[in-house]
Amino acid sequence: MPEKEIPKLIIPPKKYKGETTVISVRMPKDMIADLDKVAESTGRTRNELMLMCMEFALNNLEIE
Repeated sequence: MPEKEIPKLIIPPKKYKGETTVISVRMPKDMIADLDKVAESTGRTRNELMLMCMEFALNNLEIE
């Protein structure tokens, strides 16, 4: 049986446009620091990265 390929987060051009809604999320400070490092190295905003991560999670989640 072949091993399941591990998905990778690939950062594409912006996809979503239009109206947005503000939400609030509590996150560990060290996770925010990691997001900020990725944002700086990719030229993306923290918000853009969080949206990409959420979209990736929703597209790749498996409910048991």
